[in-house]
Amino acid sequence: MTQPVPPAFAERHIGPGDAETEEMLEVVGASSLDALIDAAIPAGIRAEKPLDIEAAASEQAVIDELRAIADENTVVTSMIGLGYYGTHTPPVVKRNILENPAWYTAYTPYQPEISQGRLEALLNFQTVVSDLTGLDVANASMLDEGTAAAEAMTLMRRAAKAKEGAVLVLDSRLLPQTVGVIETRALPLGIETVIVDLDDIDSADALSFAVDGKPVFGVIVQYPGKDGEIRDFRKLADAAHGLGALVTAAADLLALTLLAEPASWGADVAVGSSQRFGVPMGFGGPHAGYMAVGQKLSRTMPGRLVGVSVDVEGKPGYRLALQTREQHIRREKATSNICTAQVLLAVMASMYAVWHGPVGLKNIALHAHGHAKALGEALAAGGVDVTTARFFDTITVSVPGRAAEITAKALENGVNLCVVDDDTLSISTDETTVLGDLVAVCDAFGVEAPTGVDTVEPDFGDVARTSEYLTHPVFHAHRSETAMLRYLRRLADRDYALDRGMIPLGSCTMKLNATTEMESITWPEFASLHPFAPADQTKGIRDLAGQLSAWLVEITGYDEVSLQPNAGSQGELAGLMAIRAYHRANGDDERTVCLIPSSAHGTNAASAAMAGLQVVVVKSASDGSIDMDDLRAKIDKHGDRLAAIMVTYPSTHGVYEDTITELCELVHAAGGQVYVDGANMNALVGVARPGHFGADVSHLNLHKTFCIPHGGGGPGVGPVGVRSHLAPYLPNHPLAAEAGPSTGVGPISAAPFGSASILPISWAYIRLMGSAGLTAATHLAVLNANYIAARLRDSYPVLYTGENGLVAHECILDLRELTKISGVTVDDVAKRLIDYGFHAPTMSFPVAGTLMVEPTESEDKGEIDRFCDAMIAIRAEIQDVIDGKVAVDKSVLRGAPHTAHSLAGEWDAEYDRMTAAYPAGVDPRAKYWPPVRRIDGAHGDRNLICSCPPPEAFEESED
Repeated sequence: MTQPVPPAFAERHIGPGDAETEEMLEVVGASSLDALIDAAIPAGIRAEKPLDIEAAASEQAVIDELRAIADENTVVTSMIGLGYYGTHTPPVVKRNILENPAWYTAYTPYQPEISQGRLEALLNFQTVVSDLTGLDVANASMLDEGTAAAEAMTLMRRAAKAKEGAVLVLDSRLLPQTVGVIETRALPLGIETVIVDLDDIDSADALSFAVDGKPVFGVIVQYPGKDGEIRDFRKLADAAHGLGALVTAAADLLALTLLAEPASWGADVAVGSSQRFGVPMGFGGPHAGYMAVGQKLSRTMPGRLVGVSVDVEGKPGYRLALQTREQHIRREKATSNICTAQVLLAVMASMYAVWHGPVGLKNIALHAHGHAKALGEALAAGGVDVTTARFFDTITVSVPGRAAEITAKALENGVNLCVVDDDTLSISTDETTVLGDLVAVCDAFGVEAPTGVDTVEPDFGDVARTSEYLTHPVFHAHRSETAMLRYLRRLADRDYALDRGMIPLGSCTMKLNATTEMESITWPEFASLHPFAPADQTKGIRDLAGQLSAWLVEITGYDEVSLQPNAGSQGELAGLMAIRAYHRANGDDERTVCLIPSSAHGTNAASAAMAGLQVVVVKSASDGSIDMDDLRAKIDKHGDRLAAIMVTYPSTHGVYEDTITELCELVHAAGGQVYVDGANMNALVGVARPGHFGADVSHLNLHKTFCIPHGGGGPGVGPVGVRSHLAPYLPNHPLAAEAGPSTGVGPISAAPFGSASILPISWAYIRLMGSAGLTAATHLAVLNANYIAARLRDSYPVLYTGENGLVAHECILDLRELTKISGVTVDDVAKRLIDYGFHAPTMSFPVAGTLMVEPTESEDKGEIDRFCDAMIAIRAEIQDVIDGKVAVDKSVLRGAPHTAHSLAGEWDAEYDRMTAAYPAGVDPRAKYWPPVRRIDGAHGDRNLICSCPPPEAFEESED
């Protein structure tokens, strides 16, 4: 298959030039790139024709196209509310976090010693949420408010130890998208939800009567409600607790600066969104959701949790705590399939709170409330029936038969209102609301506008906040921009991101996120759109989403793609739910078995459990491939109940298995569906299409293959692609008919198009690369991985290879025998790599005691050689232990990583300072210094601290 010449941009995206490519091919032993690809990839799966995607003429041409698309959107003042609000991103935060590659190109902080900056920022976020909700422990963010509420549902079901048939009670004033996501997630788990008007529920008997006497495991309320009303839920909480149920408050963080914290009136869990803390609406995302719980629930709470521990010198250090809850360890027994957070957005929200402090946040809340109050009084004075009595920022008005007329007039005046029905409107104010907006709304109603706004503290009576919040010094110390700028710089300097060097993480695809691709995400035409704005105002972003979907269809060989899932985990769930719905539509309700290889990503098993499927594990053969004999046996055993198989391709072991087409045929013959996890799509784009070689459904990771940056552990986008027979069961949305088929499974994410504001990144990448560039990227990703395998094979065995001794886009280095004879572990190698200036490869996945390396196509030969040289040097250090020159516990490997502070103090190590700090190949002028030494994870789990510790803790550690 003759490939066209890649565009000029591809030379910027792809690391190795022509000369370096030839040198690497020689080391690998391939005569050409085409010969390498022919030898590595089974002929049976190869694409029959090249991709048909035209490349843009230049980077400037792409910017011009995006400008034209953006101009198709209409940005007006949004007063729609429903969980999405205008906000002012502090410029110091926008420039130094959102637009700063030191923050947006970092990976999930699984190597805590080189992630101390973002871990501190996340601890700040957790403290904000914990303080405002009054609950003991908050996690490091969720995907959005809707999915956070759905996670609260399953948390309460586990914790309440409910009787068989217990139901979940939903407040009738919950946000509609939240209800939709909960109901979507409840169905496969067999959870019954009951929507109840909770206004008059003041006893356990009344609550029981409202659900026809059924047992109740949980209640979820909106605080304030979607109608804007602030309700006192004390009696309701007592009633729920009297029935043995738990209570979740979906709470507005900004409102909590004025309202009694949920913990004070009996909430066990709080969930919501931090969007209005400086993160633009962005047509729905990404935004950092949150969850907070009481201490008793902390060890079963889903999501990532930052905790405080100590390093080997006893100094405080941050790390991810209680990881044994997570799917990558517990698989189908995990608390959820959430393996990502919205770190970049949580960092922005936390720094919004740091910048404004408690007084500033309260003033912003008073501004929003004051404008809502002034509007409500003006409308009431003009004879409009304002039905909301006690409100924060949203009022509901009754306008019999006039809703459409008033909305149209308001739009003429540049304002969007929220249409509840033909007779009812709701109107929300926010940080950005000005008097002129109130004038525009009042004109639409035909009433006299207010002439001013009073922002004095409201009298909320029993639901007014009386407790302090954000008392930690971090929320008071950075009032000047100079101080804030330096704080953000100090935190960034404590981290390691792609702007420093290669992050060779297998399975995670840490590749270039080009500046041109990132440029448009802050444009107001994308960033300032409300997700429920009228369709004719959002033509540009919808067209962009449609074109991106069409390109992904071309790349994958599927027939339809939904962009709604806002993480790979959500894409997995959407795909599996489509499979379940397909079987149900065919009368095959009993098909509930999901086959999953033993090597699979932990999310696969967790997602299958969430979709109501029974996980059955398929063994791996000695070469790492799927054991086809065991697969046949499992199909024979479960054939009539077989719903699907989930496989990753190329395999999680980094190999193109030539049995994939046979696997698909076997599963289809038994009536099952084939789910190909798209985590390794970086090895397939332009060379093979899952939808053509036998798969029925895949999710893709736009934050891997398609260049959306990881942002320190989120944002992500996990589109799901399906063949035509599954298309009727893709996600849809209750507030946007065009977001999916009417026969769909319901919303997977809170917003109709998920994290829409970052879709222009992947759109720009594909448009810049075109068919030839995308294919060349795959070729070079495979070459780079095989070059590393070839260079390191003599030092570390490469665990699995394909038929011709080649790997795909990643390779697994086997340290198990070295560990057995030396005592040096993969942890030791990972921490020693920090001294050499590298982020470690993926540790002990998919095989314990190994390192999985993925260089991507973006790393040039010089950086790859630097990594290989470091690994070879570390192998020599291991040999010193094997030869008895040094005991492993006294070795430089076990002492790693080394801080500058540790070298300046008393030195009692058996190796010298220069060996510790400047091993071979490290440029003293470019040395990265970790801020802490090796962190004690077990100590942090035994002594759980998940909010900002007092400054004295750090002062004492220095002493």
